Amino acid sequence: MLLPAKAEVARQLDQYRAWERLLVADPADRAVRTHFENTAYTLCVLMGESTARAAADAAERYLRPRTTRRPRPAPRLSRPTPDSRGSRHA
Repeated sequence: MLLPAKAEVARQLDQYRAWERLLVADPADRAVRTHFENTAYTLCVLMGESTARAAADAAERYLRPRTTRRPRPAPRLSRPTPDSRGSRHA
C-alpha cells in the first residue's frame, strides 16, 4: 500500500488544526468554515478516512514515533573450556 509522505501529512494536519481553532473561535465565519472543510477533506483523502476526526487521529498515529523495540539478539553463550589443570571455567 502506498503511504503519503510524512512531511505532507504533518503539513496538512497542522493546517487542519489551525483552521479548526479559528472555526471554534468564530463558527459563523463562512470563509473560515470553507478553509476548514477543504483542509479536512484533504486530510481525509491523504489518510483514507471518511471523517475529519478519523483522518486527524490516523494522521497523529502515522506521525507518532514508533516506540517498539527491536528484539534483542539472544546472548551468546560460550562453552566452558578446560584449563591446563582440568578444571572448567566460564
